[in-house]
Formats: sequence, C-alpha cells, structure tokens
Amino acid sequence: MAKFEVNFFSYVLKRAVDITVVIPSMTFPEAMTTVPDHTPKAPYPVMYLLHGTGNNHGIWPDYTKAVLYAEEYQVAIVCMSAENRDYVDNGDDDYMTFIEEELPNFLQGMFPISKRPEDTYIAGLSMGGFGTLVHGLRFPEKYNAIGAFSAGINPEQCPVDPEGLQEYYMPNPKGMRPYPRGYRKDINPYALMDKVKADGKAYPKIYMSCGTKDGLYGPDKAFCEMLKERGADVTWNEREGYGHEWRFWDLELESFMKWLPRTDAYKDNVPRNA
Repeated sequence: MAKFEVNFFSYVLKRAVDITVVIPSMTFPEAMTTVPDHTPKAPYPVMYLLHGTGNNHGIWPDYTKAVLYAEEYQVAIVCMSAENRDYVDNGDDDYMTFIEEELPNFLQGMFPISKRPEDTYIAGLSMGGFGTLVHGLRFPEKYNAIGAFSAGINPEQCPVDPEGLQEYYMPNPKGMRPYPRGYRKDINPYALMDKVKADGKAYPKIYMSCGTKDGLYGPDKAFCEMLKERGADVTWNEREGYGHEWRFWDLELESFMKWLPRTDAYKDNVPRNA
C-alpha cells in the first residue's frame, strides 16, 4: 500500500488542512510474479472515513487496521481532520462544502480515485457517524453506500420547533460544542431522512452498527428502524458486550468493507478468508 500524509491549503476553510490518504498499490508477491507496473488498471473506489470528537486524520489508521483493509479490499481510504465541527457548516468552518466539493476535487486531481458515485462511500464513528448520516442523507445521489458506527444521534435532542417552523434542532446544554449541533433542518439526520423520501430520491444503501453496552445503542437502533419504515435499504449490526470503543470500530470497519456493494474493477479482490 501507499500511505500519504498530506497538508494542503483549503480555499473553503481558508487554511492548511491535514489528511491521510491510503492508496492500494503493488504487493511484494505481485512484484515477483508479474511485470512490475505501478499504474493501476482503473481508478480506485474511495471511502471517506470520519473520526469522532477529539480525534484527527491519523486516528483511524493508528487505532485500527484501516490501512490493511484498504490494501486487501482495493479501496482508497481518505481521513481528514475536522476538529469538533461535526463535518457541517457551523458558521466558522464550512466542512459541508469542503467534503462535498473541494476535497473530492483535490483528491481526483492528485490520486487515481474514481469520480463515480457508484464507487464512492462515506463512513464514520460517533461524531463521524453523525457526519456520515448528514452527508449521506443530504446528498444521497453522491454515495453508493454509507456506514454509521455508534453514530452520535439522539432523538430526544431533536424536537420539532414548537412555533410550527418545522426547524429541527439540538440544544447544547453543556457547552461542549461551539454551536448547537444539528439545529437546522439541513444538518439534522432526522429531518434529512424525511426529506429524501419527500423529494422522491433513492436512499443510499445504509449500514449501521452499535455495541450493546454503548449509550447510543437505543437511539441508533431506533433511527435504523425509522429508516426502514421509510423504505431505506438498511443493514443493522450489533455486537454483544461492546461499548464506545476502538475494538468495536475496527471490527465494524472490516464488516462494512466486506458488505460494500461494488461494481468497480476491483470488486472481486476480496481477501481469501473474508
């Protein structure tokens, strides 16, 4: 594999940003049995992998086997640092535009990454699970499938505005975030879930999971059932005895990659024991 630690200037965020990009590459056995050539036979499918609160672009590669899975499943993985901004436009940093427009443009210009929605995936844990649902449900036409692991959502924090404005919001009583997360319909997964159906669009294929000892287990499972009621193709996976922890997320990342619906040139490159 080829692992790149990249720092580049973002015209959306108006500063330098850090990302980690993992690109499948020639293995030693391939170098010994074929004519060596580093040119890929086709652009690689790409997965945007989102971290949780307090983490950064290096956490997934450091705490899981993400690099190994990228190599084995022949999927490029992209991790970014999004601070504690929930991957949305919060008034200071427009991560919504950064993820949906600038980052793909940068990556496609620099790396052999597919531009096809059929080859594009997004997944994340906790805060990253929230971001995954927001992006996947707001832009369902851009992603073949999405994966939300221990997603940071809670229906009790998302009431409909009592004045009848139909504005969904999340209060921020502890002041842990610089703005009330999800207070607008355009960045609230519950509102977006309904909007996909109201607009007559197709949901991306959805994979959700949570450990049974995680405090988010109830809300996540309930959200999964709500998606199914609206006609979404959802796979739910739970693991007994796991909490909000990296061992769970490592297991779920590989499960998600095995599950991915694929039509790309590398779709048959699945590990022998998978």
